[in-house]
Amino acid sequence: MMPLFALICRDKPGALETRMANREAHLAYVRDTGVVLFGGPMLTEGEMRGSLLVLEADSLDAARAWAASDPYALAGLFESVEITEWKKVVG
Repeated sequence: MMPLFALICRDKPGALETRMANREAHLAYVRDTGVVLFGGPMLTEGEMRGSLLVLEADSLDAARAWAASDPYALAGLFESVEITEWKKVVG
């Protein structure tokens, strides 16, 4: 089994329009690349304000490259991006 990586992205303030304009391209990228085990938007008061994904990748560099090519990242949506190796224990 390949290593797992948690990808935690926080949107820039007021960037919901950017998120929505790029959402279909982001979802297609997730589907087409096949490295995302699970993920979804983080919410603040019910509004999408970031992303949490778990990736299966060969290395931290591969996870970083995947994240950098995400249409959300290319559109400048994120204020911050954190990627860390992650180990599934429960669930």
